[in-house]
Amino acid sequence: MKSLGNFPDPFLGEIASQSEALRRAATALLEQRSALEGIREAGITARTVVFTGMGSSYDACYPAVNDLAGRGVPSLLVDTAELLHFRRPILGPETLLIILSQSGESAEIVKLVGELSKQRGRPTVVSITNGLENDLAKRADIRLDTRVGKETGPSTMTFAAAMAQLSGIARLVAGDGVDTAIDRTRTAAEGAAQAVERLLDDPEASAAELAEFLGGKGVTVVLGRGPARAAAEMGALTLKECGVMAESFESGAFRHGPMELAGPQMAAVVLATEPETRRLDLGLAADLVEAGAAVLVITPDGESPKGAHAVATGYQDRALMSTVAIVPVQLLAWKLAAASGRAPGVYTRASKVTTRE
Repeated sequence: MKSLGNFPDPFLGEIASQSEALRRAATALLEQRSALEGIREAGITARTVVFTGMGSSYDACYPAVNDLAGRGVPSLLVDTAELLHFRRPILGPETLLIILSQSGESAEIVKLVGELSKQRGRPTVVSITNGLENDLAKRADIRLDTRVGKETGPSTMTFAAAMAQLSGIARLVAGDGVDTAIDRTRTAAEGAAQAVERLLDDPEASAAELAEFLGGKGVTVVLGRGPARAAAEMGALTLKECGVMAESFESGAFRHGPMELAGPQMAAVVLATEPETRRLDLGLAADLVEAGAAVLVITPDGESPKGAHAVATGYQDRALMSTVAIVPVQLLAWKLAAASGRAPGVYTRASKVTTRE
């Protein structure tokens, strides 16, 4: 992989910096032990656990919510706009509310914590932000810093770092001790970081290969299930932020109507990373190939149907698999943006921090 600073634009440099962001976020937990102890105590007494965020911050929560469900701990994932305007009554004194925001200054986040500050019997609020000098962190009961540092383009480093810390939080809420949660998070983050580095050994060549296979289609879809929905939702968002019209679907739901779009005009990314549904997802990929679509299949071991393009992530802790599986989609977005004449990762109408609803 190129040394940092030797990339054609900042966005590709930020994609390449995700491995170090994973390591920093996991290591930062060691220095925020008192916050982790507070989260574990709050998790023991909470009757309801709610995760919330907007955009990439919402997407990053999928693995943690699935992990808790798999360990028998009910939790909810609700985007902050819905929570603010329609579902705020569920946030009572026995609620543990985990709010994820890169900036801590997004419009809906700021309004939600402002309303909660006026509420009797407010929930315990945990914030995860990049830095602590922001409105959300200042109003939270417990705050964690991902320590990503500066990021200018679509969420890459912040997405990966947030999932690293969320994986630790899920372990704490499920009953693991603080030392266990930290150790397992650091081990998982190191494995994911090394896998990201392998996929980025020659990022420009990999991006060109992906764009040649998947580019120029009228319809682009990114499909995943369970924890893999983090990579699917975030992948489609990144493509859109780079000027490519793409949609994410839960893989099972895709057969309920959207499958009608399959054909030579479609590019499909199938995330077959979850063992429970691997065969179903590979079967869907095979059906899409048969329909004439250009299909990228992302699996731990590189298995894919004949006619599809395969990328192997290696076997990862499932809490952080999406931080690896999303890398090919990020490279595709970067290359397609440049091919269309856009400056990759540069916003023209949206903004890095959304301060208006």
